[in-house]
Amino acid sequence: MPVSPATVLAVIPARGGSKGVPGKNLAPVGGVPLVARAVRACRAARLVTDVVVSTDDPAIAAAARGAGAEVVQRPSSIAGDGASSEAAVLHAMDAWEAMRGLRVGAVLLVQCTSPFLTAEDVDGVASAVVEGGADTALTVTPFHGFVWREQASGGVPQPRPFTVSQGLRPRTPAPQAPEGLKSAPPALEDDGGLGAEPPVTGRGGIGVNHDKTVRPRRQDRPQDLLETGAAYAMEATGFRKHRHRFFGRTDLVRTDPSRVLEVDDPHDLARARALAPLLDAENAPALPARHDIDAVVLDFDGTQTDDRVLIDADGRELVAVHRGDGLGVAALRRAGLAVLILSTETNPVVAARGRKLGVPVIHGSRRKDVSLKQWCEEHGVDPQRVLYAGNDVNDLPCLGLVGWPVAVADAHGVVRAAARAVTAAPGGRGAVREIATWLLGEDLGSGTTV
Repeated sequence: MPVSPATVLAVIPARGGSKGVPGKNLAPVGGVPLVARAVRACRAARLVTDVVVSTDDPAIAAAARGAGAEVVQRPSSIAGDGASSEAAVLHAMDAWEAMRGLRVGAVLLVQCTSPFLTAEDVDGVASAVVEGGADTALTVTPFHGFVWREQASGGVPQPRPFTVSQGLRPRTPAPQAPEGLKSAPPALEDDGGLGAEPPVTGRGGIGVNHDKTVRPRRQDRPQDLLETGAAYAMEATGFRKHRHRFFGRTDLVRTDPSRVLEVDDPHDLARARALAPLLDAENAPALPARHDIDAVVLDFDGTQTDDRVLIDADGRELVAVHRGDGLGVAALRRAGLAVLILSTETNPVVAARGRKLGVPVIHGSRRKDVSLKQWCEEHGVDPQRVLYAGNDVNDLPCLGLVGWPVAVADAHGVVRAAARAVTAAPGGRGAVREIATWLLGEDLGSGTTV
């Protein structure tokens, strides 16, 4: 099986069981389920080529697909409380590679319990491995606190990890060691979460990262860095060999401390929901408004459809479209925007959809950018005031021509990288309607769905 160094696979473990917060991975933060937030961050990352959610839960699988991820069914043997995240990632890698016939160059472990993870965080760890020569990488944040640990009644420090407000938490019992290893790999608690343990009654405490008899000033102490638990990257061959996320050279990728939060109990979830309006607004990409746009040009296959084609016994092709997209197109036309469907395919179904929507169609175009430029000249439209939405590499010339290049959520990685904005909805599942809401607002009027 050939290795593709350019393939960067992001794996998001998201099992259904959760004791601390039941249904945690589907819990909405800022109106978006945690698993979908993680998928969006990965899909928006420059270096990530494919996103897989590993789950044993049908509802999580549906939410993941809706956000544009592929889904790997996680077997029950690695879906319990004691299962490590590494086991889920290795299984997802095997499943993805068997499906694609390729071995990945680098694999990412991304936790959906970190709701304010950004595409920049994901790219940071990926870049350290893919471009920086590291074997492994993780997100960290500066930490300046004095850490204490309780002592047992006999004066021996308790063996359980300490807890601080940003990130560290008590762990589940150590997972079983993979076959061939003498000890289990170090692992953060898997995404199920157990919540906080009850306090241990002890006799005093000891300093962990400091001598309690000395109180140096913050600027005189070494800089501690706290593992955020959000994103990790590993060179794939080494990860298969060592079977844990920290081997060889490990690079530390610093992230914004204000965005570090892990959802492990109901209080964390409440805090995340309170912070979402502020932090999501800071990270939201600029979206076009009605006054920015004179025309909307839409690719067809993979943008207005899910890129699948059904062929009947007579060779006729059938595709599925989204009624909400039809409503969006109708609203755009009522608002006075020019709308065009532009496709390389010469297919009666494209022309039929255009007639249904009342929208002109250019299809069978070998050079879509040339056709688009000519259409703009004929209609007196400045290309810088055109929004073009596409999904695959044949759309790249058009994306480079217009002022507002847009990719649908499940577009090819290079297309997302070239886009100025990316929809949350995949192609054929409401992406065009979403674009209409950017320009016209959530209330598109009372037009008839087509």
